[in-house]
Order: sequence, then structure tokens, then C-alpha cells
Amino acid sequence: MSTDRLPRLGAAPVELTRGRGPLLRALARPSLPAVIGLVVVVAFFGVRAPALLTSGGLAGVLDVAAVLGIGAVAVSLLLIAGQFDLSIGVLGVASSLVTALLIGHAGWGAWPALAASLGVALFVGLVNGLLVVSTGLPSFLVTLATFLVLQGTSQAAVQGVAGSARIADLDGAPGWESASAVFGATLQLGDGRFRVSLLWWLAATAVASWALWRTRFGNAIFASGGARRAARQLGVPVRNTTLVLFCLSATAGWLLGTLALIRLQSVQVGVAGLTTGVEFIVVAVIGGCLLTGGYGSAVGAAVGALLYAVARQGITLAGWDAPWFQALLGVLLLVALLANGVVRRRLKAVPRS
Repeated sequence: MSTDRLPRLGAAPVELTRGRGPLLRALARPSLPAVIGLVVVVAFFGVRAPALLTSGGLAGVLDVAAVLGIGAVAVSLLLIAGQFDLSIGVLGVASSLVTALLIGHAGWGAWPALAASLGVALFVGLVNGLLVVSTGLPSFLVTLATFLVLQGTSQAAVQGVAGSARIADLDGAPGWESASAVFGATLQLGDGRFRVSLLWWLAATAVASWALWRTRFGNAIFASGGARRAARQLGVPVRNTTLVLFCLSATAGWLLGTLALIRLQSVQVGVAGLTTGVEFIVVAVIGGCLLTGGYGSAVGAAVGALLYAVARQGITLAGWDAPWFQALLGVLLLVALLANGVVRRRLKAVPRS
């Protein structure tokens, strides 16, 4: 569990750093290594690729970071609770496929179709959660199986119903214009086009941070990942917390699929692989979340997404070969894992409640 506080049901979090100076409190934050890495990467690519610091470059970075950040924030909550979700990426594609089929082949309006696909996504998230809490199987394996089921079902369904892997021309559906205002709006500033996905990312980060640090639900998340057996004995609703977190992860997948569907006015099945789900986990770990659970933050995951986006866009704008991005990402992940090792040793030295 976090060194910042210990869970105490029904009361405000106990700040273990209370009374310490600002520097010690800052050093206790899970997101600090990611913030330092972000400053270094921005300074480096700001020199190597000055276009990164223009409004166009900033819009490109935030566009990538927003998509990664929405998924990473949801995954970070699961990681803090000691769980994984590899199916979030393919769930985004599957839910957008449901929306597209209902609009393009059943004649539904945009909003009823979006509500139905959200229901499907929540059902998948609930099934993931029930399988994990009822069977005791590792969530990594359960969501890997869900990934395979969703990917195969999506490909078979789209071929069987539409006869093609792509469904397009959805913009004529009733309610599409208002849905586009919510999920596809843009703002042109200079040579940069900023998308509404940025606002969704900021809102998800703010709500997740508030829930983690200011609510009983946040206490239960930390307790579930830090000392699950002790949490159960103390009356922490570990089972319900896990179910809610998998549903939130599924909702994030639905949101990512909807943002892509509205932007492209189409859906292409087969474009999302297992790497999408792994990327969210990598970003959350770079942002300071422990793979062993009990430690991390939504803000750290958001900073990790920004760091990831700056590195990817910086390498592109600098004219480097694409493999350099994988190399740099590997270095960032290695540094994050080393930092996690230091954090784990510190946590072992802190008495648990």
C-alpha cells in the first residue's frame, strides 16, 4: 500500500508524510520519477526537434497522450488494486463495432447505439471481474482469454454481417451530429488542432485522483492491492471493489472506441492487437504504479502517458528511425522498474496496518 497513507475505513486518509517538509512529501509521490523523466525528454527533444514545442507539435503530443492516458488511468486503478486488464484495447474496438452495426445495419440512432454498446462493454467488464473474484484465477490470464474471445468474435461478426472488416459512412445516422459534438469536437489554435479527447483525459484523471485520495472507495483500492487478506478481515469490500474497477476499465475501453469511431466515422476490426493493452500497463508502470499492487496514482499514469507521447512524437519530428522509439521506451520502462524496486524495499520497511 502507498507510503503516503494507510487505509482507514470510514475516515479521512492518514497522511504518513504529514509534518514533513515539502521536499520529503514530493519525494513520496509515485509520479515523481515520471515527472523528472518528462522534463528530461521535453528538454532533449525541444532542442533536437523544435517543432515539438509549436502549437502543432503540442496538439500532436496531446492527441497521442489523451488516448493513452484514458486507458492508462483506468488500468492504473486496477494495478493499484493488484489486478491487470489486457482486454481494454480490443474491447474498445468491439464496442465501437457494436455501435457501427446497430447504426449501419439495424438503423438505430447514434445515441441508442452508443448506450447499447456501453451496456455490452459493462457486461464484459462485469464478466471479467466475476471470473477473477469467483475463481481466484490471475486477472492477467482471465483478461488475456477475454482478449482472444473478443478479437475472434469481432472478426467473425463483422465478416458475417457486413461482409467486410470495415464499416463506414455512419455520419448520416440520427443524433450523429450531437454525438460528434461530445466525442469529436476540435479546437484550432494556430497550426494545432486540439481534440475533445484531451478534456475526457483530464476529466478521467481528476475524477480518478479524487476517488483514490478522498473517498472510501480509494481506501478500498489501496487496501485490496496492498494487503488483500488483511483488508478482507478488516471488512474492506475487496470483491465489490474489484468488480467496479473492471467495469470502469471496460467503460474506458468503450470511451476509447467511441472517440475513434466518431473521429473516423468508421470502424476497422483487426487494427488493435494485444500491444494496445500492454501499452496502457507500460504507461501506468512508467507513471509509478507497482506491478505488485498497493502503490501508484492516476496522476502518475497521466504523466506517464504524456512522457510516452512526447518521446514518440519527438522521435518522429526529429526524423529518427521508428525502432529508436522502442529502444527509448525500453529504457524508460527499465528505469521505472528499477524505481519500483526501490519503492518496494521502502514499503517493506514501513509497518503495515
